[in-house]
Amino acid sequence: MQFESFILHDISNRENLLPLTLTRAVGDLRVGIFTIIEKWEKYLKCNGFNIVPEYLQPKYKNCNANMSLLISSGILPDNDLVEAIKLLKPKQVLVKDTDWIAALVCPNDVTYDTLPINSFETISYKFSVSEIKYPWNIFTLNGIEIEKDINLIAKTSNSGILSPTNTVIGKGKIFIEKSATVEASILNTTQGSIYIGANSEIMEGCMIRAPFVLGEHSTLKMGAKIYGATTVGPHSKVGGELNNSVIQGYSNKAHDGFLGNAVIGEWCNLGADTNNSNLKNNYAEVKMWNYPKQQFIKTGLQFCGLIMGDHSKCGINTMFNTGTVVGVSSNIFGSGYPRNYIPSFSWGGAMGFKTYNLSDALEVAQLVMSRRNIELTEIEKNILIHIFNTTIIDKN
Repeated sequence: MQFESFILHDISNRENLLPLTLTRAVGDLRVGIFTIIEKWEKYLKCNGFNIVPEYLQPKYKNCNANMSLLISSGILPDNDLVEAIKLLKPKQVLVKDTDWIAALVCPNDVTYDTLPINSFETISYKFSVSEIKYPWNIFTLNGIEIEKDINLIAKTSNSGILSPTNTVIGKGKIFIEKSATVEASILNTTQGSIYIGANSEIMEGCMIRAPFVLGEHSTLKMGAKIYGATTVGPHSKVGGELNNSVIQGYSNKAHDGFLGNAVIGEWCNLGADTNNSNLKNNYAEVKMWNYPKQQFIKTGLQFCGLIMGDHSKCGINTMFNTGTVVGVSSNIFGSGYPRNYIPSFSWGGAMGFKTYNLSDALEVAQLVMSRRNIELTEIEKNILIHIFNTTIIDKN
């Protein structure tokens, strides 16, 4: 191994992963227990960096190493891939079919718009590659990633002891951090593993079918019904019914209502009795809004629900149709089904939208984050301002 760090390069995947990547690097997307960059750090045992568009660059540190491993940022690591990467030499690039995976580079030669690998010797990778190319890949690959991530944790840590007030079905893994609390709940591991993070709580009466992850400082409220493969990221509160969904973190769905085949960003709030459809009435393939093509594209999925960008909120009794995409910092409320694509900084519902005033949106973001003792920094404000200034809101 001839590198001392690695860099995740966003250019191959970022646009198709909007709106989730409007506010973050691709490497900061959570699937399974960890974010993509955290996974690579654990496999490669070195620090990772991100190469992102200019408006996001102030959020991320630069890599100052002499030689680093450059990785296409949506690629998910596994043991076979890591072993192949470790065999790379300078001026070689690992490829799968026509797509590049990784190469050894000097960080000074790389920018967001520049990939110095066209003249490199190509090394073909013979095994399959898991990759987050579109937002729905996050929930379709979540079960596999939960199992891989729990195995990583089990190599270096010991599980705590589950309280005897709980009922366990099956012989799958349950890894509970010692500071977590779980009482009087049913945990079914016949289809996978369960991870319960530090200082998290599963309140009494919850019913959980693995695979499932509850992140640190998160709460599963009384009587919640969880179907795998589901991840609730850190510092989140969840109640009601969830099925094959990923909440990135710092978001709440604290009340009854259904969330299925969905990805929810950070700093989101779903009002009481919010529901999303994840299956069309005619059982047809679901289409979803694609930002680079500016049109709805086929997902290849029969079950596909809601994608919601950071800082978006919805009021009580909100109903989202199958395959709905919501941008960053939108506020949705009222009766009826809003349209299937809601741009960033939209304010309204089924009766129409107007532009969400920027100063009001920033004030709400600051208030929401301060409740968890986190500051809305000038860097984060500038990112939201950039998104506001580059978003075209189609008003009804």
